[in-house]
Amino acid sequence: MTDTAIRGGVGPTLHARGPAYSVIQKCLSVQDDAQPLGRLARFFGVTPLHSDARSWYQGALGEIEVARSLAKLGPEWTVLHAVPVGAGEADIDHVVIGPNGVFTLNTKNHAGKRVFVGGRTFMVSGVKEHFVRNSEFEATRASRLLSAAVHEPIEVTPLIVVVGAESIAVGRIAPVVDVRSSGQIGRWLQKRKPVLSYDQVVRIAQAAGQRGTWHTAEVVLDDTQRHVARFERLRRGVDAAAHRARLWAACGTLAGIVALAVIVLNFLPVVGSGR
Repeated sequence: MTDTAIRGGVGPTLHARGPAYSVIQKCLSVQDDAQPLGRLARFFGVTPLHSDARSWYQGALGEIEVARSLAKLGPEWTVLHAVPVGAGEADIDHVVIGPNGVFTLNTKNHAGKRVFVGGRTFMVSGVKEHFVRNSEFEATRASRLLSAAVHEPIEVTPLIVVVGAESIAVGRIAPVVDVRSSGQIGRWLQKRKPVLSYDQVVRIAQAAGQRGTWHTAEVVLDDTQRHVARFERLRRGVDAAAHRARLWAACGTLAGIVALAVIVLNFLPVVGSGR
C-alpha cells in the first residue's frame, strides 16, 4: 500500500491511505528514541513504549477504532482517512461522504476519562480543550477546498468522535459541534436525512480522493505499509508487556493473600491457647 495510488494513470488518490497514517508516523518517529529494553525489563512487563510517544500512540489507536466503525457504512459511502491538508503535515482524521452529507471527523481518544460538552465547551476530566474550534476550522477549510474542486458550494459538517471515554455528559446548552462516541458514529451518520443525489456523492467523492484537492504537494509517494507493519509490531509489544504486568500484579496480590492467610493461621492457635 502506498500513500497515493495511481489508478489508470488518472492521478494520485487517497483511497489507499490507511487510518492514523500521520499519527503513526509521528509515534514511530518519537519511538525511535526509545532505549531497547533489557531481558529483565521485558520479563517483568515494562512497556516498550517511549513516554513521549504515548499520546501519539493513543491517538493512532483512536483513529483506527473510528475507522473500524466507519467501515460498517454501506457502499454508498466514501471514507477517507488521514487526509493531508494545506502545505505542511496537518491532516483531517476522517472525511466521510455519502447521501446524508459530507463530514469531517476529529477523533479524540480519552480512554477512561470523563468528557463534558455544551455549547462551545469541551472538557476532559475538568480541563478545557479547543476541540470545538479546531473541528469548525477543519470543516470550513474542507468546504472551501471541496467547493473549489467540484465548482459548486459544498457544505461540510464537523464532528468530534470520542473513543473510550468513561462517560460523555452533555450540558443544558446543545454542543455547537456534535460529539459522538466511536460506537455511535455509524448509526448517527446513517440516520441523518439525505441531502445529496447519487451524482453529487460520486462527484464529491472523486474530488475528495485527489490529494491535489487538499494539499499543495499533489503527489507524494511513500511506503505506508512499512509504517503500518512497524506500528503493529509496537502494538503487539505494548499489549504483551501489559498482559505480563497484569500477571505479575495478580501474582503479587495472590502472594499477599497467602501471606495474610499464613499470619492468621499462625495467630489463631496463640489466641486459642490464651483462653
